[in-house]
Amino acid sequence: MTTALHNCIRPSGDPIARLGTARWHDPHGLLGRHAVDHQTVCCRSFLPRAREAWLLCGAADAGAAHREPMIPSPDLPGLFTWTGPLADCPLHPTIVWSEGDGRTFQAVDPYSFAPNISGFDLHLFGEGRHWHAHRMLGAHPEHRDGIAGVRFAVWAPGAERVSVVGDFNHWDGRCHPMSVHGGSGVWELFIPGLPDGALYKFEIRNRESGNIFVKSDPYGAFFEIRPNTASRVFTSRDYPWNDDAWLQRRSDPLAWKHRPMSIYEVHLGSWKRGDEGRFLGYRELADELIPYVRDRGFTHIELLPVTEHPFDGSWGYQSTGFFAPTSRFGTPDDFRHLVDAAHRAGIGVLLDWVPGHFPKDSFALARFDGTALYEHEDPRKGEHRDWGTLIFNYGRSEVRNFLLSSALCWIEDFHIDGLRVDAVASMLYLDYSRQANDWIPNEYGGNENLDAIAFLRELNRTIQSNHPGVLMIAEESTAWPGVSRPPDTGGLGFTMKWNMGWMHDTLAYFRLDPIHRQHHHNQLTFGMLYAYTENFVLPFSHDEVVHGKRSLRGRMPGDEAQQHAQLRLLYAYQWTYPGKKLLFMGQEFGQGTEWSESRELDWYVLQYPLHQGMTTLVRDLNRLYQEEPALHALEFESEGFAWLDCDDASRSVLSYLRRGGDSQWIVVLNLTPVPREDYAIPAPHGGLWTVRLNTDSEFYGGGSRGSRQARAEPQPLRGFSHTLRLDLPPLAALILAPG
Repeated sequence: MTTALHNCIRPSGDPIARLGTARWHDPHGLLGRHAVDHQTVCCRSFLPRAREAWLLCGAADAGAAHREPMIPSPDLPGLFTWTGPLADCPLHPTIVWSEGDGRTFQAVDPYSFAPNISGFDLHLFGEGRHWHAHRMLGAHPEHRDGIAGVRFAVWAPGAERVSVVGDFNHWDGRCHPMSVHGGSGVWELFIPGLPDGALYKFEIRNRESGNIFVKSDPYGAFFEIRPNTASRVFTSRDYPWNDDAWLQRRSDPLAWKHRPMSIYEVHLGSWKRGDEGRFLGYRELADELIPYVRDRGFTHIELLPVTEHPFDGSWGYQSTGFFAPTSRFGTPDDFRHLVDAAHRAGIGVLLDWVPGHFPKDSFALARFDGTALYEHEDPRKGEHRDWGTLIFNYGRSEVRNFLLSSALCWIEDFHIDGLRVDAVASMLYLDYSRQANDWIPNEYGGNENLDAIAFLRELNRTIQSNHPGVLMIAEESTAWPGVSRPPDTGGLGFTMKWNMGWMHDTLAYFRLDPIHRQHHHNQLTFGMLYAYTENFVLPFSHDEVVHGKRSLRGRMPGDEAQQHAQLRLLYAYQWTYPGKKLLFMGQEFGQGTEWSESRELDWYVLQYPLHQGMTTLVRDLNRLYQEEPALHALEFESEGFAWLDCDDASRSVLSYLRRGGDSQWIVVLNLTPVPREDYAIPAPHGGLWTVRLNTDSEFYGGGSRGSRQARAEPQPLRGFSHTLRLDLPPLAALILAPG
């Protein structure tokens, strides 16, 4: 017997000992099929629970395969070896084994498949330039040499050993250890024969401490339904999309600036519920939500985060699965069906995306390999005190890859039309919501997070250069300059930014008793001083109807009828003010109670006329906004707006002109319950002006008071050539067009 053959039958030394204690980093070098000489091979398999093992020799596909016993190792229980002629051992041997309970199992040897992630992929990943790292890492069903299986890969540079554990191997980290690609920290293993939906995690042993962690896949495409946290193998990769026409229309890189955009913000788990309070699935939502949104006239849906998350009460903002639609509502393909249905109905889909922080859950990203891998080690840089979450380390190449890949995954694999990036301010400032001694200045002594700024610019540049027409919208609450300006001019590169200042000022004003509004007139006029410094979205979002703030209607003063009147007035102001529109679900029919994620909206109120009228108004505002260029064509240009009279604080009346295309429209707001008869406002030209929308109309629940038409007389007023005299209904808006 040759020495080589002897060593193949009875290998010894540190690798065997470390394999037995689940500490070996190169199982492919020890297990699987190996040549002894030119005519002889050995096949070694580590089956910790096996009592006996056999190798299937011969042509299995011809029915001529036969079992040959594998020799158990005297040095390590569970280690079996077969040695024999090269011709008798298939390229990818099948192992049969029996366990202590008498059951017999069979599987193709995973260690006969060499790791195959390319050096180029690893190079790009290490440099932070692998935009599709999610196609390299994670769990990917594929065929190798005609054999179906799943390739697993994970980044864990602080690990001494990483294993795939799951319901297919008793969650035993000794069964499927992975091999590491040199110093890259990337571990890989191909496991044949795994079924669709197989549960798995990564078991990681830290190199320094020896502590063991069991983690969900950071790049997982599908997960168990909470409270369980395992990742799932998802084999479908060929969803039959039917939205080519939509994507073609979307691809114009600048058209969004001049197209109307009204967004219906939705939390899928509480929009509507099924029997006994169950969640509706993605496909049910496609059947119910999409027609509803289309009927109300919205152009886009914005989903609160559907990235997988363990806690319902987080609304999705504490994500643990950055590449996976939550399994609460179905499979990834079910989610694709929802997006596809929206596109076929002419509705865009935006996704709330959270790259600013992640939760401390021990099964997920936090100290993933026993080190501060995705976060900072120092809590002064790596922890959000207010939220109890961790901050991504944007200076690390592989972390930037992770986030860039997540964004591109939603856009490319799920056809999402844009990302609303959550809590951008928390990313930009090192001292965000921190005490004076609880943050570390940047290298220049400032409070700007230079790594985060560079990441955001790279994110926006990458997405918009590769996917023109896709929207990147920042929720940014400070006066940071140039959020929606190009990076090459010093901006962050977003297409749009939420106008939080306008939202806060407007809602603060409408909370006031009308008798006091004359003293706060500037809260409605101040916003025009900065209205064109950014491309703004006007948001009345979920954040404004929770945590004791009450619903939009509930914060209005007065009785129920006055509350509805003021809400109608508020919406007319929002829809005619420059900027794209966003309204959170339930507010379109005037829900009176505060939103809760634990129950569906108060749909029952739609049996009442005031709520029916509110729905009709929102539908009509959307129709008018979309049909009339004066209301949408120049939302980001100062030429699209002019004050007619912004100084009548004593009577709390505002009037302004909207322009676009060849048309001009007049908007007049009476913000008190006092009717104003024969009220004079400037007009840009003479002739007849017709009221196209009156929020006091009986169709909306009002009293149908106020003018219906008026003729502008050649009487100069406030710098305009003509004057209109109108009867203004109380707590109402009039929208007028020439003719």
